[in-house]
Amino acid sequence: MTRNTRLARSALVLALMSAFGPAFGAEEPVPAPADAPADAPADAPANTLADAPADAPPRAEGEPPMVEVTVTARRRTERAQEVPAPMSVVRGDDLKASLISQVQDLQQALPSTNAAFSQPRVSSVAVRGIGSNPANEGLEGSVGLVVDNVYQGRPGMLAIDLVDLEQVELLRGPQGTLFGKNTTAGVLNLTTRKPTFAPEHSIELSGGQRGYYQALASLSGPLSTTLAGRLSVSKTHDDGWLRNRHDGRRYNSVDREGIRGQLLYRPDASFDLRLIADYHREDDTQGTLVPYGFGPAAPGKLDWQAAAAAALGLPAGSRPIDTDPRSHQVDFDSAQRMTAYLGGVSAEANWRLASGFQVTSVTASRFWTFRPRNDNDLTPAPGLTDGGFSVKHRQFSQELRLASPSGGRFDYVLGAYYYHQNIGDDFTTAMGPKADILVLNNTAGLGIVDNTFGRSHGQGTTDSYALFGQGNWHVNDRLDVTVGLRGTHESKDGRVYREALAGGRALSTYPAAARAVVAATRGAIGGAYDSGDLHVSGNAPSGLATASYKVTPALLAYATLSHGEKSGGISISGVGSAPTLGAQSLKIEPEKADNLELGVKSGWWNNRLLVNVNYFRTRIQDYQTNAFVQGPVTKVLILTNAGDVQSDGVEFDVKARPARGLSLTFTGSYNDAHYTRFADAPAAAELAATGATRADLAGRPVVGAPKWILNPGGRYEWRLGDDVRQYLIANFAWRSRAEGYIDNSRFARIGAYGLLNVATGWRFGAGDRQWDVSLWARNALDRRYFLAAQASQLTGGGGYSAAAGAPRTVGATGRLEF
Repeated sequence: MTRNTRLARSALVLALMSAFGPAFGAEEPVPAPADAPADAPADAPANTLADAPADAPPRAEGEPPMVEVTVTARRRTERAQEVPAPMSVVRGDDLKASLISQVQDLQQALPSTNAAFSQPRVSSVAVRGIGSNPANEGLEGSVGLVVDNVYQGRPGMLAIDLVDLEQVELLRGPQGTLFGKNTTAGVLNLTTRKPTFAPEHSIELSGGQRGYYQALASLSGPLSTTLAGRLSVSKTHDDGWLRNRHDGRRYNSVDREGIRGQLLYRPDASFDLRLIADYHREDDTQGTLVPYGFGPAAPGKLDWQAAAAAALGLPAGSRPIDTDPRSHQVDFDSAQRMTAYLGGVSAEANWRLASGFQVTSVTASRFWTFRPRNDNDLTPAPGLTDGGFSVKHRQFSQELRLASPSGGRFDYVLGAYYYHQNIGDDFTTAMGPKADILVLNNTAGLGIVDNTFGRSHGQGTTDSYALFGQGNWHVNDRLDVTVGLRGTHESKDGRVYREALAGGRALSTYPAAARAVVAATRGAIGGAYDSGDLHVSGNAPSGLATASYKVTPALLAYATLSHGEKSGGISISGVGSAPTLGAQSLKIEPEKADNLELGVKSGWWNNRLLVNVNYFRTRIQDYQTNAFVQGPVTKVLILTNAGDVQSDGVEFDVKARPARGLSLTFTGSYNDAHYTRFADAPAAAELAATGATRADLAGRPVVGAPKWILNPGGRYEWRLGDDVRQYLIANFAWRSRAEGYIDNSRFARIGAYGLLNVATGWRFGAGDRQWDVSLWARNALDRRYFLAAQASQLTGGGGYSAAAGAPRTVGATGRLEF
């Protein structure tokens, strides 16, 4: 982003900021290191990644060096190539250039990553196959999500537009000896741009197919000699790409907006305070699922493909469910919509002592609210007319760290962390006049659950306390030894209760012989229940030991052994199973991970080529997940320990500048993630005809874990004149097939797919004012693909629905920097 010499204060700029917004842009100057003064010049030369060998080929005249990337993965500013850990770093500018603006699209740029976001509540991020879990308010993520040093308690808190982003760091493997919250699979660390003492502003506007537009305005600069501010606003809209045959409306629409304000107080070089406040709102039809696959109907069950039409009162010859998900069509009679609100405040203070020590405090309070309205049967018949989980989440966190001076034989970071969460959900189900057929597969016309209404509630609190530390012993100029340790104590309390099913036909109107059956069925589906107060607590150790050796100044080899634990939990979303299985079934055991890493980081040809490769083996004990299982009448959702998992693979990250103006990237991974023990898995739809409700998945792949992920990309830029540059960008993201649901049904399997994003643009001007205009296409080959699947609550035929990825979108972007 080009820096100015004056802060624009006019009313015109403020008006434009409310209307314009983010788009993908051109390459920007190399940012100053994170610990540089805020008023450091933007065009300060970057350091080389390592001392180049004397015989390295010279850089072409005028060719820019490989972009220097600094990270804070070990809670101090370091060059990414010198951190002995499996990590990938992508600058915010590069993400925009790759047309990536949401967390679910980060899997197109990162190895070993699967981000399954259909809507804010039903979302997850997995690394190396660990963490592909559907929603449950009692389940924490195996991958920690961190924004500006603040842990985000729910994956849906990142279902926002990634704007004003400085960079993304993905750390793979168990974490916790330096990060606030302990995790078993990795940490996705997002850093936004700070306020600057050199004024800078930008306005961006993008438009494309389906009424798509995205807008951003950003303003940053000094408010006084010691205080700087930054303000960013955004707005995104898309009409949607799923057509409802029932009424012609479009679904999976997008309508998001957000604002973030920051203040940076820096009275001198020894202290700074960064205050951040943000608010985001979404009100659209994201999360609309398409019918995806159906197994053979069990004996006596309704045949969903044809025979149900007459019973449901549909036109002759019609099909209750369209089973061609690639048609991007749905057919339902009720509304689909959801709203989400999130935001919070944080304060990060840094004291740099004369002795060289640094003290850091990060205090944050955040909230997230989610409200859905769903046609849960996905048919044009009035069965499950409305329902879903409404969620309210509040969290507070406090982190305190002490970092020793650098440059000696030994340096370290010590810290303490506290996290409090208060979360509640309310599940509602409204059934229409055809609920007996769609829910119970009962065509006798008794009206057992027709026109009934049910509501259940869950409430949970978490208090987490941790002490952590990590030290680096620089044995000599080449050999380093790193040891880290963390101790965590967590206490969780919860309760679930359900109100009795209301409405429907009065029991007294049934024949005497049928009353007992009707009452028992209603009681099994929605009888009153209260779990009482539930409690789990425990201690969870985490540790790390790494040895790294500089074979040459540009070649670093490392080996790591690490252990991580994720605490147990209480399924506050699991009231459906508790009346049958008991209140204790709502509790799950901790998830534990042991991990081995062997890797190298290297720079070649004067660091015009960077090659990082690592091998990993991770073993997970008592892997946490949830699944629909067959209850007394209908399927119910349970939170469970799936068993044990092993993940083995190789990851690589390659960056190159082979010629002037040409930059290439290639990230990828091979990962064999499978269950080593899972004897009590839910049965797949293809087993429905046998009457089986459980299966053994030992040796089978883990859900949401493709074996291959390959992400090649490139950018070429050249001059058309003194003040005009043109560029071409292409990025391709391919992943092999993966299991779509925890039962490993072939009817839920996600097929292999590749997505191509392309763009060309022109950059005009120089100095304080520059324009950028580009033409682009996301999913340029119009690939029909799916992000994740889930089991249908309907019992007939064993069905699955899936979240469809967006089709091709062609558009244009204009950006002004001044």
